[in-house]
Amino acid sequence: MAESVSERRAWLRDRIGRRDALLVPGAGNALTARVIEDAGFEACYVTGAGIANTHLGAPDIGLVTLSEVAATVAAIAEISTLPLIVDIDTGFGNALNAQRTVRVLERAGAAALQIEDQVFPKKCGHFAGKAVIPAPEMCGKIRAAVDARDDDNLLIIARTDARAIDGLEAALDRAERFIEAGADLTFVEAPVSVDEMRAITGRLSVPQVANMVVGGKTPLLPRDALAEIGFALVLYANAPLQAAMRAMSNVLAALKRDGSLDSVIGDLADFEERQRLVDKGSYDALEARYRVD
Repeated sequence: MAESVSERRAWLRDRIGRRDALLVPGAGNALTARVIEDAGFEACYVTGAGIANTHLGAPDIGLVTLSEVAATVAAIAEISTLPLIVDIDTGFGNALNAQRTVRVLERAGAAALQIEDQVFPKKCGHFAGKAVIPAPEMCGKIRAAVDARDDDNLLIIARTDARAIDGLEAALDRAERFIEAGADLTFVEAPVSVDEMRAITGRLSVPQVANMVVGGKTPLLPRDALAEIGFALVLYANAPLQAAMRAMSNVLAALKRDGSLDSVIGDLADFEERQRLVDKGSYDALEARYRVD
């Protein structure tokens, strides 16, 4: 993987151009990003829902702030070589807020930024009760985001949640307007059938994003099928978090029940694996290098 953030952005732009369903798991913290990179994935999605769930212990209902997202992105960018695709919700306000959001997160190390057209405060794309802002207002945010970036390889991904509110045709119309406003990719959230997924990639000219949410509205398809349909990016935004939540619950239930971890010890990373994943060896080497004897 490219070493500098600018090289990672250029790599990601080129990689997305293949439209072959690049798998991108999500992280809400730096440890999860380390595990994603260790598993061999080529990019990481910084998930707003994951930040809300892990940092705030709250649902994805628009509570996360720009400063919290920026701190998370900076922490991940410091320890990971992967290009970071960052969820910026609604841009944290109007077009001017969206411009500042782009500048802050570009400096923090983002390779791509995903902005959506929900009314603030937003909700998870697979929750009920969503609303979207007028399309011209969203197009203004997209133009502001495009104008704000210093690096032309920083990708702007425009998401619409209109499918659940006004239907697929309205969502596709919006996405076309977002492309005209300068979006590099579009993301029609929560299609409910394979036919709808095919309609998205068949009609829209720029690369498309698919969101695989366990328990959500969109069919869970394997990578090969999503590549055949023509999606460029496939997000598994919170699969690592869901796995961790289940594992924590199971281990703690056993500890509470048994008074020990004997029955679940095989489900825990051992001490050496834990230190390997956080790259303790590199810190040991630095400590030795700078030690004053």
